[in-house]
Amino acid sequence: MSKNLVIVESPAKAKTIESYLGADFTVKSSFGHVRDLPEHDMGVDVEHGFQPSYEISADKVKVISELKKLAKGAEVWLATDDDREGEAISWHLKEALGLPDDTKRIVFREITKTALQNAISKPRIIDVDLVDAQQARRILDRLVGYELSPVLWKKIRIGKSNLSAGRVQSVAVRIIVEREREIDAFKSKSSFKVTAQFDLGNGKVLNAELAKNFAQEDDAMKFLEKCVGAQFSIKSLEVKPAKKTPAPPFTTSTLQQEASRKLSFSVAQTMTVAQRLYEAGKISYMRTDSTNLSEEALEKARVQITNEYGQDYYNKRIFKTKSESAQEAHEAIRPTDFSTLNGSSDRNEQRLYELIWKRAIASQMSDAQLERTTATIAISTASEELVAQGEVIKFEGFLKVYLESSDDEGDEEQKGMLPPLNINQVLNLAVMKATERFTRNPPRYTEASLVKKLEEMGIGRPSTYAPTISTILRREYIVKEDRQGTEREFKELTLANDQINGKVNKEIYGSEKAKLFPTSTGMVVNDFLVSHFNDIIDYSFTANVEKDFDNIADGQLEWRQMIKNFYTPFQKKVTEANEEAIDRSLTSRDLGEDPATGKKVSVRIGKYGPYVQIGDAEDEEKPKFASLMKGQLMENITLEEAFELFKLPREVGLFEDKELIVNIGKFGPYVKHDGKYYSLARTDDPMAVTEDRLIEIITEKRLQDSNRTIKEFSEDPDAKVLNGKYGPYIAFGKKNVKIPKGTEPASLTYEEVVKLAAETPDKPAGRFGKKPAAKAAAVKAPAEKKVTEKKPAAKKPAAKKPAAKKAAAPKAAKKS
Repeated sequence: MSKNLVIVESPAKAKTIESYLGADFTVKSSFGHVRDLPEHDMGVDVEHGFQPSYEISADKVKVISELKKLAKGAEVWLATDDDREGEAISWHLKEALGLPDDTKRIVFREITKTALQNAISKPRIIDVDLVDAQQARRILDRLVGYELSPVLWKKIRIGKSNLSAGRVQSVAVRIIVEREREIDAFKSKSSFKVTAQFDLGNGKVLNAELAKNFAQEDDAMKFLEKCVGAQFSIKSLEVKPAKKTPAPPFTTSTLQQEASRKLSFSVAQTMTVAQRLYEAGKISYMRTDSTNLSEEALEKARVQITNEYGQDYYNKRIFKTKSESAQEAHEAIRPTDFSTLNGSSDRNEQRLYELIWKRAIASQMSDAQLERTTATIAISTASEELVAQGEVIKFEGFLKVYLESSDDEGDEEQKGMLPPLNINQVLNLAVMKATERFTRNPPRYTEASLVKKLEEMGIGRPSTYAPTISTILRREYIVKEDRQGTEREFKELTLANDQINGKVNKEIYGSEKAKLFPTSTGMVVNDFLVSHFNDIIDYSFTANVEKDFDNIADGQLEWRQMIKNFYTPFQKKVTEANEEAIDRSLTSRDLGEDPATGKKVSVRIGKYGPYVQIGDAEDEEKPKFASLMKGQLMENITLEEAFELFKLPREVGLFEDKELIVNIGKFGPYVKHDGKYYSLARTDDPMAVTEDRLIEIITEKRLQDSNRTIKEFSEDPDAKVLNGKYGPYIAFGKKNVKIPKGTEPASLTYEEVVKLAAETPDKPAGRFGKKPAAKAAAVKAPAEKKVTEKKPAAKKPAAKKPAAKKAAAPKAAKKS
């Protein structure tokens, strides 16, 4: 047995580290967290100092047993990640394995031989303050979720038992809901923008524009009339040097933002891919809010830049992190070796690695030197002046490698270079246009811009953004989707050959790509929380809680006192909310009367989402129901729009002598044909989709289904070889099994399938895997003592959660 046992949290990390350490070291993985608060019980004894009761996860019992055997007679080194979460994992391992308090704890920000040797030479013990900070966050979030969720079930009766509230997730939902209401209240105003093109001969064109817009069409027309027969000439030319400076290396949040903009990665995908690169030893630790680079990294960057591009391209920079809570001893995200251009054979890993490499290298390169030219154009018949601007790059500098994206529109557009011009040069007007333009509503959030907003407000930390966004998407408080724009008319006045003509054009505006939209459920839950728990989801309050966690981590605040300061007023509000009468206005809204029957028309929210209802349950005749379409919200749907929904289901035509019936169900718009259901595409309007399009949808789905199954086995109907999104695989019960490279999927025998399935382990629970569907009984650890205490407190029995009551709602057909 090895004399040294190194325990990390990830199998991939263990494999990389083991390749660097000698034969005296055995490296094993805990597969993430080994203990947590109980899943079906609050697990916090409020009356005894908020004492947590941790359990060893059911799927980690075997892991702990194996680690205990290996730890006997060995020197144990706890080598989990260098952050609060990693510190907590080490502490839980120490407690679960029964290790002494002086067990060696080593930390490193990159997985390289040098970093590991330095860590081994400078071990420390577990940092109790960091553990307490993580423990405080976990307990506080458990108290909020465990106390608030039953209130939601009781007060918002929509038949959904998965309603939940969270300290950070509820604030994120609030940000998105408030932006949606800003957009809904926004009134667009139009104005006329004047642009001109001048023909300079030899195929050269000069583009210019008027600095101001005209509020009215009449004003724009009067200006064009003044320009009829006018002489245009260059009044002045101004040439100014300018420069662009590179952005600092990535922090966690800026990596999430840029990967979203440049690579179209979700925040969760970015963190997963970055984790793999880190565990493979390709990049430094990816959870950081520091923009610093170590002296060693700065030197490696200098060598790479001077060797690859030359000395002129190098400029050493030390960036100062803006975040108050950033730990300057940590580093920004960077490659472990700047000379390595290929980080992975996996496409997404390589794309993210290139992004990290370019950003880090560019941060140590020279400014880009530019020359900006502004030409002012005089009009002989008017006091107004036109302006033409151009830009030329005199020295690329860091732009040779990388240019940061803007928030929503992708990379910056480079202004074109102006053609040669002279003072007093007379210009030949080719065309001048006054085009109607409209003010734009505030943009909806993307994952990237939401992360930026949360960081600016001091809400959450780098490690919390991905799970926060994933949670509110999973809860269906928000949706992430593309939406088509709307057609509108705009006016355009054109001056050419001393003649002015006007026309009305059409354009599509308001199209959205990968934007975050609140759902009616999200808005209802948000409004309830704002009404009853405004302090809890107040932006400043949430940011101050993060500062409290930082103070605990720094040893300046005792975690139990911090929790008590929060919990006492919070619990009072919970009691008050429970005692209040149910506010039906949150989940229903009257729209008017049905002119045909005189019955009330209302919009409500139920088990399957928002729907419109004609009539009441008390009426003799059963009420009529219709689900809202995608993009429609309970709070702003009109009576006219509600009546449109009752045109569904639509009988569109026949296919194979069977009716085609279009409707909207739990999973969105669909067509029913011959007893089967087929989803409509996002671009299909259920009110307008044609018979030919429906036949196309059905035919495509049939073809897709026929190609999905490669092979079935008579021995077991749950064993199949299938075609998936990423290629062929084996479906064996609830387990998906990889097919070895070089194996022909169709040639697999049942015996080979059984063998491959047996060799494929279940995914572990915790930080690096999902929990298995079948849950074994959790093995309880004794009630946890505080790190510095010896005597555990008694555990208070937790109250049972109130059952969620179902509200009546229309049933929707489930589709294939």
